[in-house]
Amino acid sequence: MTQHRSARAAVFSAGSWGTAVAKILADAGSDVIVHARRSEIADGINQEHRNPGYFPDIALPASLTATTDPAAALDGADYLVLSIPAQSLRTSLAAWAPHIGPDTVIVSLMKGIELGSGLRASQVITEVTGVSEDRVAVLSGPNLAREIMAGQPAAATVACLDEDAAQRVQRACHTTYFRPYTSTDVTGCELGGAVKNVIALAVGIASGMGLGDNASAMLITRGLAETTRLATAMGAHPATLAGLAGLGDLVATCSSPLSRNRTFGVHLGQGLSVEQATAATRQTTEGVKSAEAILDLARGHGVEMPITEVTSDLLHQKISLDQAAAALMQRPAKPER
Repeated sequence: MTQHRSARAAVFSAGSWGTAVAKILADAGSDVIVHARRSEIADGINQEHRNPGYFPDIALPASLTATTDPAAALDGADYLVLSIPAQSLRTSLAAWAPHIGPDTVIVSLMKGIELGSGLRASQVITEVTGVSEDRVAVLSGPNLAREIMAGQPAAATVACLDEDAAQRVQRACHTTYFRPYTSTDVTGCELGGAVKNVIALAVGIASGMGLGDNASAMLITRGLAETTRLATAMGAHPATLAGLAGLGDLVATCSSPLSRNRTFGVHLGQGLSVEQATAATRQTTEGVKSAEAILDLARGHGVEMPITEVTSDLLHQKISLDQAAAALMQRPAKPER
């Protein structure tokens, strides 16, 4: 009887979301190796089966190991799962690319737009590595890492131009608590994930200013509208933005105190500077870096994104909190669409 080997997944890196997806993959049956930049994180995973930097209270599966050596992590990997800050992707991936196997499927967990180029993560991946688009998948949805680490139910979309590759990634991360769906709309999934971070900043700012649930609901709803306008202008399907990678991710990120972007926004709304909010949040907040790049994309495609524009202006200290609220509320009245 022929025995099929377990799939091998390399997860770069060992932050909160990378660790959560590594756990999902291990629970689904893959052999998982996490690439950690710091040796103490790798040692903690290997010796204590815990990530001491992010989840010291949660045990990890025995099939999940770690290394600080990128070549060792990528050796024989069926999947390379990337969970690093979007703005450092190009430089980091250039160093790792020589170790990526010819058949490895690359899975992006990143929800940001590269400054300067305006490229989505999947586009940076293909440009840097030279792999074809049908070898790059995107995993996106309403996925708060702490809840997933606790085994609470969640779902996501796996998008890839190659439906077979999307289905393989789907099988690799399907567990009793994590339900992945497939799609071929990579653009829609990536833009939904990137723009929702900026909208969550706006919702957090409103909350920090003491505004109520009506204001939050307004920002979420109109935020979805401007996200959909941009995504469809760039070739995405509208239904994607009504799904897990669009509306689902938007609601979770804008509503949960576990959301980094919402939390960052709350700090700003309470009067902290961007530097102070960065120190208080302590983790990468993609919306802060991506707001300007998303706004540039919108202008390039002739798309109006008022919430994104006001949030970007506030982040760059072009306007005050009071001016930001006024800029949104005093816009000309128009039909809803």
